[in-house]
Amino acid sequence: MRAPGSTGYNQTREIVKTHGLVTVCEEAACPNIGECWSQSHATMMIMGEICTRACAFCNVTTGKPEALDPTEPARVADAVAKMGLKHVVITSVDRDDLADGGAAHFAAVVHAIRAAAPGTTIEILTPDFLRKPVSSALTVIASRPDVFNHNLETVPRLYLSIRPGARYYSSLRLLERVKEVDPEQFTKSGLMVGLGETKEEVMQVMDDLRAAGVDFLTLGQYLQPTRKHAAIDRFVTPDEFKAYEEIARAKGFLMVSASPLTRSSHHAGEDFARLKAARLAQRQAG
Repeated sequence: MRAPGSTGYNQTREIVKTHGLVTVCEEAACPNIGECWSQSHATMMIMGEICTRACAFCNVTTGKPEALDPTEPARVADAVAKMGLKHVVITSVDRDDLADGGAAHFAAVVHAIRAAAPGTTIEILTPDFLRKPVSSALTVIASRPDVFNHNLETVPRLYLSIRPGARYYSSLRLLERVKEVDPEQFTKSGLMVGLGETKEEVMQVMDDLRAAGVDFLTLGQYLQPTRKHAAIDRFVTPDEFKAYEEIARAKGFLMVSASPLTRSSHHAGEDFARLKAARLAQRQAG
């Protein structure tokens, strides 16, 4: 990937800086930041830049977070409006320190964007709200984002080493609950490959996601942020990604994005348009 530095990139960076925002593009060291920011696409990361968990794949800092900033929803919404975004992705750190896991704050951000930029479609990438009341998930679902995304990240066998603070079936249940409450809401999840999983395990996760009614699957290559993070087991070839995409489509996903550089929010706006078109075609076909 090209190093960032275009005019569009610098403009996006200035808006993010002026509004005092945190982006997952920077915090997670995303390889697509140059491309996305040059097109005024940025994934906002709310509730601070300190995460209460320490996943072995993630570059976000672990520690004790600060109190929530009540001005953040308005600042995020104002930045979305000024950037003229047609589609925005909002994610967050895990906030296990909060009674609701930050659910009310998430909903407040969605509502603020609706008010400031009513033409913008909203995609959220949420924590799992593990060990929080069911009302936490319901609060976020009730804010009615256009896409509700929660990444499973890896296969169940690797959770203890890669995602020790999470539970596979709790994450799966969150996605299932979205469809139970609001069947019209699109759901999305993603997996990293190259961590030691087998093809059979990936296909089983696909089946689990389809059983939960998930519409959109992303598959991307894991890239090790630092030497302290989980090591790369192998680099999955483009042909293997293509095969995964074909398998996932055959299993019934409305949208699949599978490539080495695929990330949850990469080309999210274009993918959302395709997702809507796919649903419409499915319904017209009966």
